[in-house]
Amino acid sequence: MPQIGKKTLVIVTRRLPEAIEARMMELFDTRLNEDDHVFSRAELQDAMAEAEVLVPTVTDRIDSDLIQSSGKNLKLIASFGTGTDHIDITSAESQKILVTNTPGVLTEDTADMTMALILAVSRRLTEGERKIRAGNWEGWAPNALLGQRIWGKRLGIVGMGRIGQAVARRARGFGLTIHYHNRYRLPEGFESELGATYWESLDQMLARMDFISIHCPSTPATYHLLSARRLRLIQKGAYVINTSRGHVIDEAEMTRLLENGDLAGAGLDVYEHEPFINPKLLSFENTVLLPHIGSATLEGRIDMGEKVLINIQTFVDGHSPPDRVLPH
Repeated sequence: MPQIGKKTLVIVTRRLPEAIEARMMELFDTRLNEDDHVFSRAELQDAMAEAEVLVPTVTDRIDSDLIQSSGKNLKLIASFGTGTDHIDITSAESQKILVTNTPGVLTEDTADMTMALILAVSRRLTEGERKIRAGNWEGWAPNALLGQRIWGKRLGIVGMGRIGQAVARRARGFGLTIHYHNRYRLPEGFESELGATYWESLDQMLARMDFISIHCPSTPATYHLLSARRLRLIQKGAYVINTSRGHVIDEAEMTRLLENGDLAGAGLDVYEHEPFINPKLLSFENTVLLPHIGSATLEGRIDMGEKVLINIQTFVDGHSPPDRVLPH
């Protein structure tokens, strides 16, 4: 534990909202990333050798080798983000390094973005916007940029946690019928409230939906959950929406299906090999591609930062942080 009277050394790998950085400077001996560059592996290693608390983000890959070579001072990795697949939790546990995250604060923002993608891809919003900017719009025409009505269509939600449920509430208001696959069935009251239909078989659900929206946590079990085989079950007129993690979908197969007209379109905020984007996806008119901004609201980022502060302060005070992440 930090010595009494001595401020805890906290190293932050990226710029955070100004209010959060200011409070962090007040509370701790804080070292900020002034130019907001992405830490190299060597810089991460140096930071972990010196810091008592490291505040990384989801783009910092903290694997077993980095953790094993970290200094004896490092006792807490207070990650700025909900996902923890970028940190080897088991290795951290073996080194008696606590890991925390910031769950529950991005639910509404991500659900909003999911609905935005459903509307954008089905109504061809970005195609129309590009046409305007290119100066190619010649006025209204009856058959111009015809999209698909979402009212009355079926939405299949893969993963009905907090975000999946928030999407379901929004989608119900747009007239979509709600279907879901989850590791466990939700209480009957929830299903009644939203008219939600539970599918024990993911394969059977995929084959019958007009929209598929992915809301799975990142775990070894969800890697390519939408495999090539499962993607081929989806009907040709359906759309795939992903605001969770890119590697939940076999991106190469999804790209092939889009190219061949075997999917109507895709709305993506995450990618299997981000920040690399498959050039073919960039060339398709029926894809809406966003740069991983599902949770990018000022309010959301401040909420995340406040959780980081609470986790660090609780640890410094000698208690178990509220958002501690344990190995699976």
